[in-house]
Formats: sequence, C-alpha cells, structure tokens
Amino acid sequence: MAIHKMLRRSLSAEKRSTEVPKGHLAVYVWESEKKRFVIPLSYLNDPLFQELLCQTEEEFRFRHSMGGLTIPCSEDLFIYLTSHLSKT
Repeated sequence: MAIHKMLRRSLSAEKRSTEVPKGHLAVYVWESEKKRFVIPLSYLNDPLFQELLCQTEEEFRFRHSMGGLTIPCSEDLFIYLTSHLSKT
C-alpha cells in the first residue's frame, strides 16, 4: 500500500473508522481542518517526529479540545515528514 493512501485515512461524516492496527497510533493533524492519520509507533522514536511532538506540546500541552493527539501542522507537511520516515 502506498504511503499516501495509508496516511490519508481521514475521518468524514459518512465513514468513521476507529480501528487502529496493532503497532500503530492514530493522530490528528490540524491546521484549518482536522485530519486523522494512522502511523506506525516506530515514528515516535525518530528525532524529526519528536521535534514535531515538542512543538505540539508547546502549543497545546497535549490537551487540545479536538481530543486525541492533535499535531498543529499542515497536512502537506505531515505527509512529507511521514513519507520521509517510511523510507528510513
């Protein structure tokens, strides 16, 4: 499965999936609209992803009204970052 197809598992009004495969984590990326992505837990160990989490903590203190782990960045940036991580 292509990384873009895997990462573009967004929530919609018509189809809400709460299934997260073992070894993965659901996160929400938010700039102007909330999008749901399912990522491998291994991404949490990567320094680039950890920097993104540090920025998230500074902005939201991990307590955002949208619920779940919400990352304040553009969808394009998140896809770029996770595409890079999937290659390493």
